[in-house]
Amino acid sequence: MANNRMERIKEDIKRELSSILRDIKDPRLSPMTSVVAVEVTKDLKYAKVYVSVMGTEEEKSASMQALKNATGFIKREIGSRLNLRGVPHPSFVLDRSIDYGAHINSIIAKINKE
Repeated sequence: MANNRMERIKEDIKRELSSILRDIKDPRLSPMTSVVAVEVTKDLKYAKVYVSVMGTEEEKSASMQALKNATGFIKREIGSRLNLRGVPHPSFVLDRSIDYGAHINSIIAKINKE
């Protein structure tokens, strides 16, 4: 039963974070930023948010810095949108799985060409 609750909380946080990212007015935040996954600790104190950013390395680092600077705003917004006793503190991690997948596809295409 508790596992279903944790999954529901993770999905709720992911959905709300996706909405909150569209509301952030920081020009450093790339419009191609999306929330890939959320991991929440059992005590609901911390949330690790995996974020994918499409663009150059400079755009990725600028977007991650913008998210780091907006952590307080994001936590407050999550608290106001979700009915949780304690709001987890978000920490953002850049997810490079899309880049890795594109790299693997280019390697496969190169091998098929030969």
